Amino acid sequence: MENHPKVNFGKTGILLVNLGTPDSTSWLDIRRYLKEFLSDKRVIEVNPFIWKIILNLFILTFRPAKTAKAYKEIWMQKENMSPLRYYTEKQAEKLSNLIQKDDVFIDYAMRYGNPSIKSKISNLHEKGCEHLIVVPLYPQYAAATTATVCDEVYRTLMNMRWQPSLKIIPHYESEPLYIDALVNSLKIKLSEINWKPDLIVASYHGIPKKYFDKGDPYHCYCHKTTRLISEKFKEINIKTTFQSRFGPEEWLQPYTDKTLENLPKEGKKNILVICPGFASDCVETLEEISIQGKESFLKAGGDKFELVPCLNDNKDHIELLRHLVNKNL
Repeated sequence: MENHPKVNFGKTGILLVNLGTPDSTSWLDIRRYLKEFLSDKRVIEVNPFIWKIILNLFILTFRPAKTAKAYKEIWMQKENMSPLRYYTEKQAEKLSNLIQKDDVFIDYAMRYGNPSIKSKISNLHEKGCEHLIVVPLYPQYAAATTATVCDEVYRTLMNMRWQPSLKIIPHYESEPLYIDALVNSLKIKLSEINWKPDLIVASYHGIPKKYFDKGDPYHCYCHKTTRLISEKFKEINIKTTFQSRFGPEEWLQPYTDKTLENLPKEGKKNILVICPGFASDCVETLEEISIQGKESFLKAGGDKFELVPCLNDNKDHIELLRHLVNKNL
């Protein structure tokens, strides 16, 4: 047909998606980020009308200042971004360098905040990506994490005239390359310290217990990851705990903060903490664990405390991502 508009086609887009991050440590940017995050019905499963009142009148009035303080502790000043965004950006960049195919474009997005899933899918579509592979950077599936990424991807596709084919990698909690990467990270950290831990704490982000009771598989996936690490790393016992609880209701137990306070009383005064559920270091690992957690552990009588870095953009992690993507290309 004459005057047919130029259409790009025949390409594949790979989109790495992490949780999200505020654009800065300012009160307004933090509030904007928290509002989007805490307005997600999969994240907060309570009566929407009641929650809207609580969120807008109380939480978004008082919590941004506290959250801003935490982000200021770990903000990367030179890059002017959070570690989570920095490492997610590096993961996409290094994966792209590793795959190097003319018909494959690799990018990253955030579920909440910027860059948005919608904007990045639009960019990939304009480049001619007829096929889309989405990699939520959550090793252990949960409705409040992986499923929210799927929701946003589907919402974006619903408004597209020419939709790409779609593959979503739902979880990889027992992928051998993932387990090997975590074991290697433990070995590297142990080689850097001159003491032997009494215990390794594997701390995962928590979810309300009622989500588990409704059938969310997250709890089982976390314990499976710890078991598989333990089978390959038998020198030191590993204990699974859950962090970052929010609000008054019961969450998955044992709680990381309470565990760290109690371990010295049990004679466990030298510990390593690893956070296998986080693909990149972030406020939950660097501030909540490495600063707050360490402080409470030492205050309770602990002697030595070290955090094992997340897989971030290390070689093992990029190889894992390549493997996950190649299975779906």
